[in-house]
Amino acid sequence: MAADRHAAHPSWSASTSNENNDGAQQPSKRVKQRASVAGRIWHVLVWGAMVFFLVNVVLLIATVAVNSVATRWFGTLLPQGFTLHWYAQAWSDFQLASVLWVTVEVVGAVVVLSVVLGVPAAYALARVQFRGKRTAMLIFLLPLMVPPVTYGIPMATVMYKVGLAGTLGGVILANLVPALPFVILVMTPFIEQIDPNLEAAARIFGANTFRYFRYVLLPLLVPGMLAAGLLVLVRTIGMFELTFFTAGPATQTLVVALYYAVFSTGVRAPQSIDAMAMIYMAITLIWVLIALQFVSPTQIVSRVKEQKR
Repeated sequence: MAADRHAAHPSWSASTSNENNDGAQQPSKRVKQRASVAGRIWHVLVWGAMVFFLVNVVLLIATVAVNSVATRWFGTLLPQGFTLHWYAQAWSDFQLASVLWVTVEVVGAVVVLSVVLGVPAAYALARVQFRGKRTAMLIFLLPLMVPPVTYGIPMATVMYKVGLAGTLGGVILANLVPALPFVILVMTPFIEQIDPNLEAAARIFGANTFRYFRYVLLPLLVPGMLAAGLLVLVRTIGMFELTFFTAGPATQTLVVALYYAVFSTGVRAPQSIDAMAMIYMAITLIWVLIALQFVSPTQIVSRVKEQKR
Protein backbone atom coordinates (compact mmCIF):
# COMPACT_ATOMS: atom_id res chain seq x y z
CA MET A 1 0.00 0.00 0.00
CA ALA A 2 2.78 2.42 0.85
CA ALA A 3 4.48 1.68 -2.43
CA ASP A 4 1.21 2.26 -4.26
CA ARG A 5 0.80 5.61 -2.48
CA HIS A 6 4.31 6.74 -3.45
CA ALA A 7 3.73 5.57 -7.00
CA ALA A 8 0.36 7.24 -7.16
CA HIS A 9 1.63 10.50 -5.70
CA PRO A 10 5.18 11.18 -6.99
CA SER A 11 4.83 14.91 -6.42
CA TRP A 12 4.09 14.34 -2.76
CA SER A 13 7.22 12.23 -2.27
CA ALA A 14 9.40 14.78 -4.12
CA SER A 15 8.08 17.63 -2.02
CA THR A 16 8.76 15.65 1.14
CA SER A 17 12.38 15.02 0.16
CA ASN A 18 12.87 18.71 -0.72
CA GLU A 19 11.55 19.73 2.69
CA ASN A 20 13.97 17.34 4.37
CA ASN A 21 16.89 18.75 2.34
CA ASP A 22 15.87 22.31 3.14
CA GLY A 23 15.64 21.43 6.81
CA ALA A 24 19.15 19.98 6.71
CA GLN A 25 20.59 22.95 4.83
CA GLN A 26 19.12 25.61 7.12
CA PRO A 27 21.38 24.84 10.15
CA SER A 28 24.49 24.84 7.95
CA LYS A 29 23.50 28.19 6.44
CA ARG A 30 22.93 29.62 9.91
CA VAL A 31 26.34 28.38 11.06
CA LYS A 32 28.01 29.97 8.04
CA GLN A 33 26.18 33.24 8.62
CA ARG A 34 27.20 33.31 12.27
CA ALA A 35 30.81 32.53 11.34
CA SER A 36 30.85 35.32 8.77
CA VAL A 37 29.37 37.79 11.26
CA ALA A 38 31.91 36.76 13.91
CA GLY A 39 34.72 37.11 11.36
CA ARG A 40 33.59 40.60 10.42
CA ILE A 41 33.37 41.63 14.07
CA TRP A 42 36.87 40.24 14.68
CA HIS A 43 38.29 42.14 11.70
CA VAL A 44 36.65 45.34 12.88
CA LEU A 45 38.06 44.91 16.39
CA VAL A 46 41.57 44.16 15.10
CA TRP A 47 41.62 47.08 12.69
CA GLY A 48 40.07 49.36 15.30
CA ALA A 49 42.78 48.47 17.82
CA MET A 50 45.51 49.02 15.22
CA VAL A 51 44.08 52.38 14.17
CA PHE A 52 43.68 53.44 17.81
CA PHE A 53 47.30 52.50 18.56
CA LEU A 54 48.68 54.25 15.47
CA VAL A 55 46.64 57.39 16.10
CA ASN A 56 47.96 57.62 19.67
CA VAL A 57 51.56 57.15 18.51
CA VAL A 58 51.15 59.77 15.78
CA LEU A 59 49.58 62.24 18.22
CA LEU A 60 52.38 61.71 20.75
CA ILE A 61 55.06 62.30 18.14
CA ALA A 62 53.18 65.31 16.77
CA THR A 63 52.93 66.80 20.27
CA VAL A 64 56.69 66.49 20.81
CA ALA A 65 57.43 67.84 17.32
CA VAL A 66 55.16 70.87 17.73
CA ASN A 67 56.44 71.61 21.23
CA SER A 68 60.04 71.53 19.96
CA VAL A 69 59.32 74.53 17.70
CA ALA A 70 56.81 76.33 19.93
CA THR A 71 57.45 79.66 21.62
CA ARG A 72 54.68 79.33 24.18
CA TRP A 73 52.03 76.61 24.38
CA PHE A 74 49.64 76.68 27.32
CA GLY A 75 46.11 75.30 27.05
CA THR A 76 45.56 76.12 23.38
CA LEU A 77 45.17 73.91 20.34
CA LEU A 78 48.28 75.35 18.67
CA PRO A 79 51.23 77.35 20.07
CA GLN A 80 51.30 81.11 19.96
CA GLY A 81 54.34 81.10 17.70
CA PHE A 82 57.01 78.91 16.13
CA THR A 83 60.79 79.10 16.37
CA LEU A 84 63.90 76.97 15.85
CA HIS A 85 65.62 78.55 18.85
CA TRP A 86 65.19 75.41 20.97
CA TYR A 87 67.19 73.30 18.54
CA ALA A 88 70.11 75.72 18.76
CA GLN A 89 69.81 75.81 22.54
CA ALA A 90 69.70 72.00 22.77
CA TRP A 91 72.76 71.79 20.52
CA SER A 92 74.74 74.06 22.85
CA ASP A 93 73.30 73.03 26.24
CA PHE A 94 73.66 69.29 25.74
CA GLN A 95 76.88 69.49 23.70
CA LEU A 96 75.29 67.51 20.91
CA ALA A 97 78.31 67.92 18.63
CA SER A 98 80.52 65.83 20.92
CA VAL A 99 77.68 63.44 21.76
CA LEU A 100 76.98 62.79 18.08
CA TRP A 101 80.67 62.24 17.42
CA VAL A 102 80.88 59.69 20.25
CA THR A 103 77.76 58.00 18.85
CA VAL A 104 79.36 57.80 15.40
CA GLU A 105 82.56 56.32 16.86
CA VAL A 106 80.73 53.71 18.94
CA VAL A 107 78.28 52.72 16.20
CA GLY A 108 80.96 52.58 13.50
CA ALA A 109 83.32 50.47 15.58
CA VAL A 110 80.55 48.09 16.68
CA VAL A 111 79.33 47.62 13.09
CA VAL A 112 82.81 46.95 11.69
CA LEU A 113 83.90 44.60 14.49
CA SER A 114 80.62 42.67 14.55
CA VAL A 115 80.72 42.11 10.77
CA VAL A 116 84.44 41.22 10.71
CA LEU A 117 84.06 38.73 13.58
CA GLY A 118 80.51 37.57 12.92
CA VAL A 119 80.75 36.61 9.25
CA PRO A 120 83.53 33.99 9.74
CA ALA A 121 81.68 32.58 12.74
CA ALA A 122 78.45 32.39 10.72
CA TYR A 123 80.32 30.74 7.84
CA ALA A 124 81.71 28.09 10.18
CA LEU A 125 78.29 27.41 11.69
CA ALA A 126 76.71 27.18 8.23
CA ARG A 127 79.33 24.95 6.60
CA VAL A 128 81.08 22.89 9.29
CA GLN A 129 79.36 19.99 11.04
CA PHE A 130 80.74 19.26 14.52
CA ARG A 131 79.57 17.92 17.85
CA GLY A 132 77.92 20.51 20.02
CA LYS A 133 76.98 22.74 17.10
CA ARG A 134 73.53 23.47 18.52
CA THR A 135 75.04 24.23 21.90
CA ALA A 136 77.52 26.64 20.33
CA MET A 137 74.69 28.30 18.41
CA LEU A 138 72.68 28.63 21.62
CA ILE A 139 75.64 30.23 23.41
CA PHE A 140 76.11 32.69 20.55
CA LEU A 141 72.44 33.67 20.55
CA LEU A 142 72.07 33.83 24.33
CA PRO A 143 72.67 37.63 24.55
CA LEU A 144 69.76 38.12 22.13
CA MET A 145 67.35 35.97 24.11
CA VAL A 146 68.27 37.33 27.55
CA PRO A 147 67.35 40.93 28.51
CA PRO A 148 70.43 43.19 28.47
CA VAL A 149 69.92 44.20 32.09
CA THR A 150 70.49 40.64 33.33
CA TYR A 151 74.05 40.47 32.02
CA GLY A 152 74.70 44.20 31.70
CA ILE A 153 75.04 44.86 35.41
CA PRO A 154 77.60 42.05 36.09
CA MET A 155 79.49 43.00 32.94
CA ALA A 156 79.62 46.64 34.01
CA THR A 157 80.84 45.59 37.45
CA VAL A 158 83.74 43.66 35.92
CA MET A 159 84.54 46.59 33.61
CA TYR A 160 84.71 48.99 36.54
CA LYS A 161 87.12 46.65 38.31
CA VAL A 162 89.46 46.38 35.32
CA GLY A 163 89.19 50.06 34.41
CA LEU A 164 87.28 49.72 31.13
CA ALA A 165 84.06 51.38 32.31
CA GLY A 166 83.74 55.00 31.29
CA THR A 167 86.08 54.59 28.33
CA LEU A 168 85.21 54.50 24.66
CA GLY A 169 86.61 50.98 24.36
CA GLY A 170 84.41 49.77 27.20
CA VAL A 171 81.27 51.19 25.57
CA ILE A 172 82.20 49.57 22.25
CA LEU A 173 82.90 46.23 23.93
CA ALA A 174 79.59 46.32 25.81
CA ASN A 175 77.60 47.05 22.66
CA LEU A 176 79.52 44.36 20.77
CA VAL A 177 78.13 41.64 23.08
CA PRO A 178 74.60 41.64 21.54
CA ALA A 179 75.72 42.92 18.11
CA LEU A 180 77.99 39.99 17.29
CA PRO A 181 75.29 37.31 17.84
CA PHE A 182 72.88 39.42 15.80
CA VAL A 183 75.23 39.33 12.81
CA ILE A 184 75.61 35.56 13.24
CA LEU A 185 71.83 35.16 13.35
CA VAL A 186 71.38 37.13 10.12
CA MET A 187 74.33 35.72 8.19
CA THR A 188 74.03 32.01 9.01
CA PRO A 189 70.83 31.37 6.97
CA PHE A 190 72.18 33.73 4.29
CA ILE A 191 75.37 31.68 3.90
CA GLU A 192 73.43 28.40 3.94
CA GLN A 193 71.67 29.49 0.75
CA ILE A 194 74.99 29.75 -1.12
CA ASP A 195 75.70 26.59 -3.11
CA PRO A 196 78.71 24.73 -1.63
CA ASN A 197 79.53 23.41 -5.11
CA LEU A 198 80.81 26.88 -6.03
CA GLU A 199 83.86 26.33 -3.86
CA ALA A 200 84.53 22.95 -5.46
CA ALA A 201 84.22 24.48 -8.92
CA ALA A 202 86.60 27.29 -7.99
CA ARG A 203 89.12 24.77 -6.66
CA ILE A 204 88.90 22.78 -9.89
CA PHE A 205 89.77 25.88 -11.90
CA GLY A 206 92.83 26.50 -9.72
CA ALA A 207 91.61 29.17 -7.30
CA ASN A 208 93.28 29.23 -3.91
CA THR A 209 91.52 30.22 -0.69
CA PHE A 210 92.19 33.93 -1.10
CA ARG A 211 91.01 34.03 -4.73
CA TYR A 212 87.92 32.01 -3.91
CA PHE A 213 87.07 34.41 -1.08
CA ARG A 214 87.88 37.54 -3.13
CA TYR A 215 86.21 36.72 -6.42
CA VAL A 216 83.51 34.17 -5.57
CA LEU A 217 82.40 34.24 -1.93
CA LEU A 218 82.78 37.92 -1.06
CA PRO A 219 80.49 39.26 -3.86
CA LEU A 220 77.83 36.82 -2.71
CA LEU A 221 78.23 37.83 0.94
CA VAL A 222 78.16 41.60 0.39
CA PRO A 223 74.33 41.96 0.37
CA GLY A 224 74.00 39.98 3.60
CA MET A 225 76.89 41.82 5.23
CA LEU A 226 75.39 45.17 4.26
CA ALA A 227 71.99 44.19 5.63
CA ALA A 228 73.46 42.86 8.88
CA GLY A 229 75.63 45.95 9.31
CA LEU A 230 72.70 48.32 8.82
CA LEU A 231 70.53 46.40 11.27
CA VAL A 232 73.34 46.39 13.84
CA LEU A 233 73.77 50.12 13.28
CA VAL A 234 70.11 50.82 14.03
CA ARG A 235 70.18 48.49 17.02
CA THR A 236 73.32 50.07 18.47
CA ILE A 237 71.96 53.61 18.14
CA GLY A 238 68.99 52.61 20.28
CA MET A 239 70.91 50.43 22.76
CA PHE A 240 70.39 52.16 26.10
CA GLU A 241 70.98 49.70 28.94
CA LEU A 242 74.52 48.50 28.15
CA THR A 243 75.69 51.98 27.15
CA PHE A 244 74.17 53.52 30.26
CA PHE A 245 75.92 51.00 32.54
CA THR A 246 79.37 51.46 30.99
CA ALA A 247 79.48 55.05 29.65
CA GLY A 248 81.18 57.93 31.39
CA PRO A 249 80.63 61.69 31.14
CA ALA A 250 82.68 61.90 27.93
CA THR A 251 81.50 58.64 26.33
CA GLN A 252 77.73 59.06 26.30
CA THR A 253 75.85 58.20 23.13
CA LEU A 254 72.82 60.16 22.01
CA VAL A 255 70.24 57.95 23.72
CA VAL A 256 72.07 58.11 27.07
CA ALA A 257 72.54 61.88 26.78
CA LEU A 258 68.80 62.20 26.12
CA TYR A 259 68.06 60.22 29.28
CA TYR A 260 70.31 62.45 31.39
CA ALA A 261 68.74 65.54 29.82
CA VAL A 262 65.28 64.42 30.89
CA PHE A 263 66.04 63.16 34.39
CA SER A 264 69.03 65.25 35.47
CA THR A 265 68.71 67.88 38.18
CA GLY A 266 68.17 71.49 37.28
CA VAL A 267 65.60 73.52 35.39
CA ARG A 268 65.61 72.84 31.66
CA ALA A 269 63.16 74.08 29.08
CA PRO A 270 60.93 71.19 27.95
CA GLN A 271 61.12 72.56 24.39
CA SER A 272 64.88 72.00 24.24
CA ILE A 273 64.49 68.44 25.53
CA ASP A 274 61.81 67.81 22.91
CA ALA A 275 64.14 69.24 20.28
CA MET A 276 66.85 66.82 21.35
CA ALA A 277 64.33 63.96 21.21
CA MET A 278 63.35 64.97 17.67
CA ILE A 279 67.00 64.96 16.61
CA TYR A 280 67.44 61.47 18.03
CA MET A 281 64.22 60.23 16.39
CA ALA A 282 65.15 61.74 13.02
CA ILE A 283 68.60 60.10 13.03
CA THR A 284 67.17 56.71 13.99
CA LEU A 285 64.33 56.95 11.47
CA ILE A 286 66.70 57.81 8.64
CA TRP A 287 68.85 54.76 9.34
CA VAL A 288 65.79 52.52 9.70
CA LEU A 289 64.52 53.63 6.29
CA ILE A 290 67.95 53.01 4.78
CA ALA A 291 68.10 49.57 6.38
CA LEU A 292 64.65 48.63 5.06
CA GLN A 293 65.86 49.37 1.54
CA PHE A 294 68.37 46.51 1.81
CA VAL A 295 66.69 43.95 4.06
CA SER A 296 63.19 42.90 5.00
CA PRO A 297 62.51 41.27 8.39
CA THR A 298 60.08 38.85 6.71
CA GLN A 299 62.91 37.57 4.52
CA ILE A 300 64.97 36.65 7.59
CA VAL A 301 62.00 34.81 9.13
CA SER A 302 61.27 32.96 5.89
CA ARG A 303 64.91 31.87 5.63
CA VAL A 304 64.86 30.48 9.16
CA LYS A 305 61.61 28.61 8.48
CA GLU A 306 62.95 27.15 5.24
CA GLN A 307 66.09 25.98 7.04
CA LYS A 308 63.98 24.23 9.71
CA ARG A 309 62.10 22.36 7.02
